[in-house]
Amino acid sequence: MPTYQRQRVSGIVVLALVLMWLDSHAPWLQSVRYMTGYVLAPAQQMALVPSALGNWFGESSASRQELTSENKQLIARNLVLELRAQRLAALEAENIELRELLSASEQVDDRVLVTAVVAVDPDPFSQQILINKGGEDGVFIGQPVLDAYGLLGQVIDVMPYSARVLMIADSNHAIPVQVNRNGVRAIAVGTGALDELELIYVPNTADIVKGDLLVSSGLGGRYPRGYPVATVNKVENIPGKSFAAVTAEPSAHLDRSRHLLLVFSHGSGQVPPGDLWQSQE
Repeated sequence: MPTYQRQRVSGIVVLALVLMWLDSHAPWLQSVRYMTGYVLAPAQQMALVPSALGNWFGESSASRQELTSENKQLIARNLVLELRAQRLAALEAENIELRELLSASEQVDDRVLVTAVVAVDPDPFSQQILINKGGEDGVFIGQPVLDAYGLLGQVIDVMPYSARVLMIADSNHAIPVQVNRNGVRAIAVGTGALDELELIYVPNTADIVKGDLLVSSGLGGRYPRGYPVATVNKVENIPGKSFAAVTAEPSAHLDRSRHLLLVFSHGSGQVPPGDLWQSQE
């Protein structure tokens, strides 16, 4: 190290020692040091700016991430709660349907077996459904099927654990009916629409009016007598025609009933194995 550098270092060391001694033994230097703080404060604050900015950005980023994560959790929780609410609504509706079905079964004089719809024929020109009871449960071809509100159709195909049902609204289906008010007989045929049946060959003079309840007449031996089929919603006498145009709305909820009743008439000779929903002797 050159001589002038050694002298400078030595001078700085000596000056530092002198200042330290004066600081500890000369009280008047405290006021000088205090006043010096005013001069050095801006520099100290500027020196702290990078650290403060770093902390602020870090906290902002962490807060944003926490808020984003919390928002996602709240959205997911809200979806779960909405799904549970919808499920509860569905269970409540199903419970109401089962209570109505129980009430309907108590009014049926024949043996009945509860079944459920598992599939619907996608063909728009065919009104058929698949149920979860079959030959092993005693189901047979031609067996009447009801829901809580009226006749829904009949079994047309039986498999061991399922069966196909042709609903009364199918265009290939016909059922003998009679007006509950006066006993006037007619034939109700399906139109292919779930909300409409047509009465054929009804004379213009027949005593049938809007609002009449149509029930199964029991003729033909396929359906038991006295079950609700439809309610007349239109009667039109066409001039020059021998027959009136009569339409009716099915009593059964063809488009939404999930639980159904399979009817075992006393005279059919068919008895289902196992437990019945209702069995009256």
